[in-house]
Amino acid sequence: PQCGKSFPDSSTLIDHQRIHTGERPFACPDCGRRFNRSSNLVTHQGIHSGERPYSCPQCRKGFYQSSLLARHHRTH
Repeated sequence: PQCGKSFPDSSTLIDHQRIHTGERPFACPDCGRRFNRSSNLVTHQGIHSGERPYSCPQCRKGFYQSSLLARHHRTH
């Protein structure tokens, strides 16, 4: 391993190795942006679909990423 980290299974190791190789095998069919993890692609696709599964309980504004909701919470 390049960095000395160890992982519990081969799929986690393969995911991690993409950090070192720069490989981004998962492409967005809408815009072509590429990702190193399929889960990152799924999250990104919320931009195009308009899906907003995370909503602010105070103002009901919706977000496609939980981290964007967390950042929004600081505005209240």
